[in-house]
Amino acid sequence: MPTESPRAVPASGALLLCRAEPDSVALAAQLLRRHMRLLPAGEEWSVLVSEDRPWLHGEEPVDRVLTGWATALAVGAPWPVLALWWDEDRSGYALASGFRRPVGYVWLANGTPAGEDEAMRTFAARLGLDPVLDMESLDALTKPDPEADARARLRGLLAVLTRVGAALPDGLAPGESADRLSAVARARPQAREIEWAGWRQTVRAELDVVDGGRLAQWLPWSGTPRSRALAAAQMAVGLPLTAYGLRRRAAGWSAAGALLLAHGALGLAYDLAHPRD
Repeated sequence: MPTESPRAVPASGALLLCRAEPDSVALAAQLLRRHMRLLPAGEEWSVLVSEDRPWLHGEEPVDRVLTGWATALAVGAPWPVLALWWDEDRSGYALASGFRRPVGYVWLANGTPAGEDEAMRTFAARLGLDPVLDMESLDALTKPDPEADARARLRGLLAVLTRVGAALPDGLAPGESADRLSAVARARPQAREIEWAGWRQTVRAELDVVDGGRLAQWLPWSGTPRSRALAAAQMAVGLPLTAYGLRRRAAGWSAAGALLLAHGALGLAYDLAHPRD
C-alpha cells in the first residue's frame, strides 16, 4: 500500500532564480549536469526550471535538493541564486551567495511562519534590498496572517524582488506542479535548453567568454589570481560536501560537492599545465 498521499507528487515544485543574464547562467547551469530550461526573468535575472526532479521519486526532499543546487551554482559564480520550493506540507526559499552559508525561511502549508526573523534580514542584506521599505514587507511575511497560505507567502517574497528587477514569466508561479512548470517553460519561445554536453564542449563554451566577458576573471582558464583562488576554494569545500552528501545519501549535496570538485580540479589542472610567467 502506498505511504504517500496521491496529491504529494503534483503539489511539489521548484524554481531557481539567478541574479544574472541567461548567457552567464547557461555556463554555470550546464555544470550541474541536469536537464533544465533557462528563461529570462526580469532585468538581469534568469530562472531555471528543472526537468530532472529527484524529489518526486522519494530520493530526497525538495528543499534539500534545491539548496544543494543553488549552493553549487552560487559558489562557482559571482551572483546569488535563490531557490524557491514547495510541497504539500511546506514552502520556502534558500538564498546561496558565494561561499557563505545559505540562508532560508520556511512556511507551513497554512502560512504559519516556521523560520527565524534574522534569516529575512540576512536575505535583504545579501540582495541589497532597501533596509526600510523592503524590510518592512519582508518582516510582514514572518508574522501570522490567517489570509495567507504558504504559496501566498512566496508570492509576497517575489513581489518584493520585483523592486530589484525580478519578474517570473507568466505561468511560472509558486504552487504550480513540477509538470506544469516544465510544460510552461518548454512552450516559451525564449527558453533555452540546458543539458550536460560533456567536459570538452563545456570548456570550449567557457573559453569563448574569457575575452571580454564579465565572468572572465573568475573562470578557471583565465589564469588570474581570482580564478586560482576560486579553484582552490572549490576543492576545499567540494571534498567535505561530497562526503557529507554520500554519508547522508543526499543527492543535492552530493551533486553540489561533485560539481565543486570537478570545477576546482579542472581549474587547478589548467593552471599547472599553463604556468604563468
